[in-house]
Amino acid sequence: MAIRVPPVVSTTSAARFEERARMRRTLARRQAVGLAGAVVVLGALAWVLFFSPVLALDARELTIEIEGANSVVAADEVRAVVQARDETPLPRLDTGAIRQDVLDVPGVRDVAVSRDWPHGLTITIVAREPVAAVPADGRKGFTLLDVAGVQVGHVAKAPESLPVVDVPAGDARTLGAVLDVVEQLPAPLAARVGSVSAQTQDTVSMKLRGGLRVDWGSSAQTPLKAAVLTTLLGSDAVEGAKVVDVSAPRMPIIE
Repeated sequence: MAIRVPPVVSTTSAARFEERARMRRTLARRQAVGLAGAVVVLGALAWVLFFSPVLALDARELTIEIEGANSVVAADEVRAVVQARDETPLPRLDTGAIRQDVLDVPGVRDVAVSRDWPHGLTITIVAREPVAAVPADGRKGFTLLDVAGVQVGHVAKAPESLPVVDVPAGDARTLGAVLDVVEQLPAPLAARVGSVSAQTQDTVSMKLRGGLRVDWGSSAQTPLKAAVLTTLLGSDAVEGAKVVDVSAPRMPIIE
């Protein structure tokens, strides 16, 4: 008759099994604690970045840089845009929205907004530069225009550095031709121009500050016309003249 012998369980194996089970439980607890700690750290970091005053915008640390001569951009209006976001944490600051609001400020052609950690903001503005003044419609003073005909400001008196433009009201083509001529004039010549007028885009005429009238014609060949006029003004040919016609620049007429 066969006799069954009960299996013998090693006490050493049992101890090892229990030790491994303890290690797994300990590792699981450590992982849980580590995960909970990471959640707490991330939560605290998120609070510091997005909700606390640690990285909050201080409008007093705003830097405004304006590129463009004779800029009429009102820096106070730009500051007001930023002031409305004062104390907002920089990571939450919507720089795109700020850019759009600054673009609405008169005289601003383009703008870039960058965070200046930990509390500042830098706004770099490309200003529309006025190239001419036109009598204001329905009110006193003058409206300043850039080369695209966009209104960039209003002044009580026309600046001496800008020509006064006179064209038929609402005639965008004629205004565009005049502004095109003004924009292409070399600085020394432009400084001598007191006013520019035109009834059509092909009849541009300007008056120099000394009283000499210059019939320009269209805006075509403006660089050549400017060179011819500059040469004539530097000679005795126009002494005592009242009118210089450079509409055909290779055959100027002096009267």
